Order: sequence, then structure tokens, then C-alpha cells
Amino acid sequence: MSEHPLLRCRGITKAFGGLRAVDGVDLDLGEGEVRGLVGPNGSGKSTLINVLSGHLPLDAGEIALGGVPAAHLQPHRVAALGLARTYQIPRPFASLTVRENVRVAAHFGAHEPRPADVVEEADRWLAFVGLAAVGDELPDTITLHQRKLLELARALATRPRVLFLDEVLAGLNPRELADGIALVHRIRDLGVSIVVVEHIMRVILDLCEHLTVLNFGKVIAQGDPQECLRDDAVVTAYLGADDA
Repeated sequence: MSEHPLLRCRGITKAFGGLRAVDGVDLDLGEGEVRGLVGPNGSGKSTLINVLSGHLPLDAGEIALGGVPAAHLQPHRVAALGLARTYQIPRPFASLTVRENVRVAAHFGAHEPRPADVVEEADRWLAFVGLAAVGDELPDTITLHQRKLLELARALATRPRVLFLDEVLAGLNPRELADGIALVHRIRDLGVSIVVVEHIMRVILDLCEHLTVLNFGKVIAQGDPQECLRDDAVVTAYLGADDA
């Protein structure tokens, strides 16, 4: 764990009835770091992101972003501290154009642009993710891959210090995947710290300096990605005891 992480999480716990979906998770994210968050389906990855971003209430634990306590805050307050996220299933405003979706996002987050800046800000991020040509289209008329890029543009328009990418590269063909990996590198080069939730191990190994592995809501391995993926507990979690 880092001594002075940008994002510091201790004992994060979230239960649904008698099921602890996230059970005492500790996680640090340093300045400019890309950390992978992996685990089998149902291991608690998305629930953890929902809790850290304020979309689900925290049952127990501590969250600090830039040294500022962030537990029990509403999502817009978390965004104002500089944390943004994408969703596995894109959630654009269907009645707004691609450009208007990003303009809405530019009104929120860790900065307060003057109204005249919002148009420029939206166009900047559309160009950054490669959607400049479809800015006037409605979300339902563009491809799923483009809608995922729209999710990313909206998150970036909030000017985050920390960005959670929840399977933003899932379902892409090999060329799209390579382009997506390069895009995440470019975001990191802007100084954004990133948590990547992904099942594609090529993405994890190409992007991430550190890895956190969850299973049944608990951290079962943390550290170097290659070492974590060779850990007996991780192999067992993915393959089962008989095959490990």
C-alpha cells in the first residue's frame, strides 16, 4: 500500500441482505497509476466501484480522495472531488446528441467551466476519443463501441483525477482493442489515475502496473500483475480447485 495514495480505501464493506458483496476491501491508487481490478463473475468488482463512486451507500469502511474523506457522499459530491466512472452498459441521454451528452457532463465534476467553455470542452473530448465525426448523431444511431467511447468522453469531460473504467474495452475486435489500450495510455499520460475492471488479461497486462484480485468480495491477491495471476488462490478462484 502506498504511504500517501491519491485514493485510499480501508475496510470497504457492502452487503445485500445476508450477502457481503464487498467484504473489508483495502485498496490504494497512486498519482498517475493504472491499477487492474479483476476477479470471477460475482466477485464484487462492480459493487466496489458503485460504492467508491457514491452510487451505492457504504456499510463500513473509509474512503479518502486526495486526503479528503469521501465516504457517504452523493455521487455528484464524489465527482466534484475528482472521481469519474464509466458503466459496463452505456447510459447516454437518448434524446440528446452525442455532443450534447458530453456537454452535460462538462457542467459537473472537479471543475466549474464558464458556460462558453462547455462547447469547447465537449468537442475536445469527442476528438480525443475519436467521436468528432458523430457529434450531431443520437446515441441510438451509433455503434456499441462508439457508445462506450461516448461513456469515456463524458467521464473525461468532468476532468477527473481518478477514473474507473468498468469493462469499457469488452466486446471489441482485436484492432478496436489495440486502439482502446492506446487510448487508456493517453488518458494516463494526462495525469489521470485509473482503475481498470476487465476480464481480458491482455488488457490488464498491457496497461496495469498493479493488480487487485477479488473473490467473494474479498481481496485474495494484490501487487505485480504477473505474480498475482500465478498466485494459487487466484488460479483456484478462476479455474476451481479440481483444475488448479
